[in-house]
Amino acid sequence: MKKSQQVLSIIISVTVIVILLITSFEIGAYSDYGWYEKTYVKYNVLEELNMEMADVMHVTKEMMSYLRGNRADLVVLINVDGIEREFFNDREKAHMIDVKNLFVSGLWIRRIAVCLLCVAIIVLIKIKADWKRVLLKSFLVGLGSIIGITAGAGILFMSDFNKYFTLFHKVFFTNDLWLLDPRTDLLIRMLPEGFFLDMVTRIGIIFLIFLSVGVVIGIIALHRYRNKNN
Repeated sequence: MKKSQQVLSIIISVTVIVILLITSFEIGAYSDYGWYEKTYVKYNVLEELNMEMADVMHVTKEMMSYLRGNRADLVVLINVDGIEREFFNDREKAHMIDVKNLFVSGLWIRRIAVCLLCVAIIVLIKIKADWKRVLLKSFLVGLGSIIGITAGAGILFMSDFNKYFTLFHKVFFTNDLWLLDPRTDLLIRMLPEGFFLDMVTRIGIIFLIFLSVGVVIGIIALHRYRNKNN
């Protein structure tokens, strides 16, 4: 395979993986608010917050809208013990600005990955490469490799979730605003560590399903292509 085709195949593999990973996160976080309700019940969130489920779900939906960039602020009013107050305090709002930047950056990275993928495919066609074969092989090598890496990372992550969850925050955040106190911060009571463990598991399963389905489709397509050209 020519060097140019090798470079293009790497770009294709990486961009497909990035697109699938961010899409898995988006589906895991946004596709089913019923999952949030079940998880809140599982971790007794309503008792911790002394709130009704309807109010907790209102906060959840407004928070997720904010993280996608569809809401300007996090001024969300609720009733606690019959008293109207803001759910998020100043420290929580400051932390959520950082989280929002990660969310929005992820969506932009996916858009860039889609553009790069399209450009790589167009270039493969333009240089008259056996682009179907190159595309399918790149697809299979990339997805096959990342399945193993994801499974290994998942096992490692689950072996000591607190350790790697803390490491994640230290890598992606440049301050300590993520260190919340359940005595003063409602957000940590609404989203305990167990919630994040379940969310990471949910996203990981969706990602592995995407990868597995992609590998199966790729193998079938490559097999048919070879039979057609032999």
